Parts: sequence; C-alpha cells; structure tokens
Amino acid sequence: MERVIIAYVGRPAPCHAAARWASWEATRRGLPLRVHRHWTPAVAEVAEMVVAGARDLDTVAGAPCPVVLVPEEYGETHAAEAVLGVDARHPGAGAVGFAFDTARRWGVRLRAVHAWHFPSCATELPFGIPEEDRAAWEDHEVQLLSDTLRPWREKYPEVAVLEDVRLLTPVQALVQRSASSGLLVVGRREPDGPGAVVRGLARESLCPVAVVPS
Repeated sequence: MERVIIAYVGRPAPCHAAARWASWEATRRGLPLRVHRHWTPAVAEVAEMVVAGARDLDTVAGAPCPVVLVPEEYGETHAAEAVLGVDARHPGAGAVGFAFDTARRWGVRLRAVHAWHFPSCATELPFGIPEEDRAAWEDHEVQLLSDTLRPWREKYPEVAVLEDVRLLTPVQALVQRSASSGLLVVGRREPDGPGAVVRGLARESLCPVAVVPS
C-alpha cells in the first residue's frame, strides 16, 4: 500500500503553516501529500507521518505514526541541524531512528540532547554540591549518551552528530535549541495521550516537533 504524508489542517481556522511544512516534507521524501480538514483514526492508517498545527495535539496524538506539530506562525528556515531529545537511560528507538533518518535526508547535523538532574542524594549535602561530584555525575551522563548513540552512529556514518548534555529539564533544554533547529524529535511512551514534555514543547517550541511512537 502506498505510503503518504497527511496534513491535518483542522477547522474552522486551518493551520496554513502545517500544510506548508507537510508539502515541503512530502517533496523531500518523494511521497504524495493528502490534506484533511476532518480527522478520524482511519486517516492515519497509511501515513508515513501526520503533520498538524501544534494546537491540534490532542486531536492527532493517537496516530500510530510520527506526528509533526507545527507552530502557528512557523515559516521554513534553512536550519543547520535537527535536534533529538533522548533519555539516555530509556531511549526510544523509534524517535532515535526517525531523527537520524531525517538528518540524513536533509543533509544536516543531528544534535542529540540529553537532559539530566542531580541525584536525590544531592539534596542531603549540607554545604552544597562539591564541584568534583558535579563533574563526576556529568561525566557519567555524557558516557550514557555516548553509549546510547554509538550503534546509531555506526548505522548512519554520514550523519554528523553533536552530543549535548544539559543540566535542565527536557522542555527547557529542547526549547532553548528550537530557535536554531529545523525540527525537534522526541519519543512518545504514554498510551493514554501526550505527556508533560510533549505538551510543553507543543506550547513553547519555535520550530516543528516530531512526536514518534516507541
């Protein structure tokens, strides 16, 4: 069955930015584009991806394929990178693979962002966190990310990868990169709907956000 890209533009006020982005991506991938104003689960059965406005998150969230959420006023930019938000402890293979494949197709660098926080024992230190402890914890996070990405680097040797470990929340770390990125890619594990990270990115990201099922 032929795969297609679906643009869900919504009613009564269509999201033109979503339709434009879907058209660009359909051209890049060499796939047909179908534009829908009404949504049913059957719409996504043959979709390579679904593209919708960020405001339509709850409508399209259950699609069985990657969903790209486009900010209302977004205009395509010639970004030098795509950004992958990855939990190095529990990486979603679907999101990682989608991000590497997209970077390869677009011919851009992939920035892999892993957000971390201090371990719970840090709150018990009476005089703050010693610099050597912070450095050791951060080195561990850097190693986790490197280990997670190693097989993907081998699979996609043509993709330049920048590993980026941030002491921030996932939303903060990714939104900071969204102004200069062409796409943020994150995984979706929640069976009952979008989680807090996806909702935060849908509200705050300055570039499209791809939400990929695990």
